[in-house]
Amino acid sequence: MNKALDGKVALVTGGGRGIGAAVALRLAEDGADVALTFQQNQERADDMVDQIKAAGRRAIAIQADSADPAAVVEAVDRAFDGLGRLDILVNNAGSFLLGPIEHLSREQLEETIAVNVRAPFVASQTAVRHMPAGGRIINIGSNMAERAVFPGFSLYAMSKTALIGLTKALGRELGPRKITVNLVNPGPTDTELNPADGPNADTINGFTALGHYAAPADVAAAVVFLAGPDGRYITGATVNVDGGFTI
Repeated sequence: MNKALDGKVALVTGGGRGIGAAVALRLAEDGADVALTFQQNQERADDMVDQIKAAGRRAIAIQADSADPAAVVEAVDRAFDGLGRLDILVNNAGSFLLGPIEHLSREQLEETIAVNVRAPFVASQTAVRHMPAGGRIINIGSNMAERAVFPGFSLYAMSKTALIGLTKALGRELGPRKITVNLVNPGPTDTELNPADGPNADTINGFTALGHYAAPADVAAAVVFLAGPDGRYITGATVNVDGGFTI
């Protein structure tokens, strides 16, 4: 059976765990070969590669620190060289540093901007040198860019809000090349960083319309839709996968 992404190659930054891992696996299940980046956990990245290969697709894991722009460029180029083409970029890797604004250090500011803003820009800049017409760039943001209901999120929310501007402007710029650029804003999602059975889960659930966390696969489904042929006429858009958190 032909799959929607047969013949495509995707790069998922931060694809070794959480939402990134779910996206990488779903892309593979829909037919894409997948490169993923990871920062430290080689064992977990290797396990993801094994899962993707078990789905019948090619896969490579690339160690890269998203705070280092040279490493980001190298990772994109290695994905292209290793798998022979690059059709889909998912800018998923993120820094999640929280705290009262007066307690946040200059180093935390620089790290957050480097990973959450500069890395998606640099990865996109590098990827479009390789992408054919029909390419896809999908940024992973956060519902906190649109509704910050808890204190301590000023730095994180600021960094994720920047992706709205990047997505819209880059979508306009790359439209003539038939490359789409979109933003997926997850809401509360059951991951290691924010487990659905965590101490604040009941409060967080109360801010959603559906009353529960997303599974990482729910976010992955939106990403894969935008990456596939049915998403060809969507660009510059923000898709909130947040259970109604922002309504």
